[in-house]
Amino acid sequence: MEENLLKEAQNGSADAVNALLKGYKSLVNKIARSYFLIGGDMEDIVQEGMIGLYKAIINFSSDKHASFKTFASLCIKHQFQTVVKVASSEKNMMLSTALPITERVHDEEDEEIEILIPSALPSPDDKVLQREKMQELQKAITSALSPLENKILALYLQGYSYNEIAQMGNLNKKSIDNGLSRIKHKLSFLKKREK
Repeated sequence: MEENLLKEAQNGSADAVNALLKGYKSLVNKIARSYFLIGGDMEDIVQEGMIGLYKAIINFSSDKHASFKTFASLCIKHQFQTVVKVASSEKNMMLSTALPITERVHDEEDEEIEILIPSALPSPDDKVLQREKMQELQKAITSALSPLENKILALYLQGYSYNEIAQMGNLNKKSIDNGLSRIKHKLSFLKKREK
């Protein structure tokens, strides 16, 4: 049935496209939980995932010897990664690091009034402090974990599933699960540090 829906969707059937989008929305939601978009909320992330899913529907070919679900997962992740990269790219830095605007206007009595439009963004000093704290935190995490745990954590934070991490690291899923449990336990000191 799914194969027929895919063929219909690729031949221009809006009903087939909608059925596939609806059927795989839970997959998009599952993958979306691993991503964070600066200035966006979960709804924005899910919408981007739906775009990735749509691309998968249009571009899927059964000749690739992969299931549609596998192909869709890759397209959704690629869409998320592209959007996150664009959001944090250099060309968007100007917008995301804007400073407050001060403007002088004259009122009815021709007195000068200063209007300050505050920025909710951190000051340059705050950014330097935040970067230093982040570097300190990264060092603390790296030194607390073994090389294997660091590798598992890095892949997990990039949104890879247990199966994908297991394949990349030549490990079984139980090793990944145990590794993540050890990581959580070892990094529990971070919560104490924040208090």
